[in-house]
Amino acid sequence: MKKQFSFSAYAWGQFKKNRPAYISLWILGSLAAIALMAPILANDQPLFCKYKGEVMFPAFSFKTSYEIKDAGGKVERIQPDIAKWKQMGLEAVVWAPVPYSPSKSDYLNADFKGPGDKQMFRNDKGQMVEMPTRFRHFLGTNKKGEDVLSGLIHAARVSLSIGILSMGIATLIGLVLGALAGYFGDNRLVTTRGRFWTFLFGLILAYFYAFQVRADKLADAIGTGSGALILNLGISISIFIGVATLFSFIGKGLGMLPFLNRKVNIAADSTVSRLIEILVSIPTLILILSLAAIAKPSMVNLMLIIGLTGWTGIARLTRAEFLKIRSLEYIQAGQALGFTEARIIFRHALPNGIGPAFVVIAFGVAGAILAESSLSFLGVGVPPELVTWGSLVNSGRQQFSAWWLVIFPGMAIFITVAVYNLLGDGLRDALDPRLKT
Repeated sequence: MKKQFSFSAYAWGQFKKNRPAYISLWILGSLAAIALMAPILANDQPLFCKYKGEVMFPAFSFKTSYEIKDAGGKVERIQPDIAKWKQMGLEAVVWAPVPYSPSKSDYLNADFKGPGDKQMFRNDKGQMVEMPTRFRHFLGTNKKGEDVLSGLIHAARVSLSIGILSMGIATLIGLVLGALAGYFGDNRLVTTRGRFWTFLFGLILAYFYAFQVRADKLADAIGTGSGALILNLGISISIFIGVATLFSFIGKGLGMLPFLNRKVNIAADSTVSRLIEILVSIPTLILILSLAAIAKPSMVNLMLIIGLTGWTGIARLTRAEFLKIRSLEYIQAGQALGFTEARIIFRHALPNGIGPAFVVIAFGVAGAILAESSLSFLGVGVPPELVTWGSLVNSGRQQFSAWWLVIFPGMAIFITVAVYNLLGDGLRDALDPRLKT
């Protein structure tokens, strides 16, 4: 019996034949693992330690302080985040591979200590000695004495989060607008005046309550971990969809009023096409810089700005696919069966028209990471206390001889952007049936 052809299996086989793209997928997986495990890989608090007979796990504990009693009954209070663990004379200890946290200064090695420079260390007896290999700053420090390697590891979480989430926003906007433009054209989207204006007002409120009101919680979730980030992002998306749906139903009720019941034709294709042309005509970096200068510096605002300006390529491809798909037989069959337009678009047409958009999404993530690095280098977009690859490069401007502040973060940016671009090339070739071999 002849095996049934599976396009997904064929595309995966074609993708694996592209060695640069396949290797890039593994590199991206490694970067994602580093980002997820950043608190374990780079932390100035011990993963495990024993002090005066007390066993502690400072790096994993949520305690604000430890209280340890000695033999005489005297209580010693230890605050994990400010304790000088390296000078405490611990009985047993397991350090993170990089025993430093980002934004934590080693004042003995401040003022741009290079990877090969002499570094100093204060031991548990208070003596100044040469830095032990275990605690050495292998990639050097910046002006404040902050460890560069620790900053690179934790900045991977920031850059990947901004790249993926901002393109998630851009993908959502691009797919929806492109699908509406391609499916309805200029003459097929008809609604009541009340429902249209109420839904438009509902979108503004949905954005406000889902993202602006919860901006601090989203920013804290990014620093806490991937689980908290996914949970809070899911809550925000649920709030957005819920508020938008509520106003859609309210608008449907208002549409019964005589003045608001008047039918209006929405030129979806022309409106979306003109929006795309306006955004494409403005240099992207200048547009993002202008919006970032107005908005409050935060990761959430930066993701929203990049997402709201990066959807045009996805919308164009989705629109082109829908212009072809809307005349196919299975779409006409759905219409004849009385399916709603929303069901036809999102359950039947979109899964068959989303393929080309994957390529643009991969390139878009690389562009978003590059945009974030550029903004961080210029000192806008993200809070000053947040360590990013761009901010590390920016710190190198204070001392031109500190080559390690430019080379290592620059290599991280280059590798990540190159990996996503190679993935995009691999996806483009794998999803193109004309290249079938």
